Amino acid sequence: GWCPLSPAGAQSPQILVEPPWTPAVLWDRVTLTCQGLGTSGATTWYKNGWTWWPNAPNKFTVYAEGIYECDRPGTGRSAPVSVVNGEWERLVLQVSAQTLLEGDTLKLRCRA
Repeated sequence: GWCPLSPAGAQSPQILVEPPWTPAVLWDRVTLTCQGLGTSGATTWYKNGWTWWPNAPNKFTVYAEGIYECDRPGTGRSAPVSVVNGEWERLVLQVSAQTLLEGDTLKLRCRA
């Protein structure tokens, strides 16, 4: 498989979403964790493309909808994770956030 690499050759960080459903919805009390190489406690969080929380912890509970990314020194920025409010949607269809391969059983959940 292909993995995006930073200029230093280190693998970019990934965001772990708990509970592990996508889209992540605020009513689930979503926690994001920036996982990857780099200095712990030197995580920078981005929200909607802008620097939001520099020198932050690698884990926090989300209280506002948005598109979140993280960065640790020398590793580059993670792929974005979307967190939706859920207040205006009558139904939200969620899928397990785990990596899936063809033939895997897919878990879906419909929330109202």
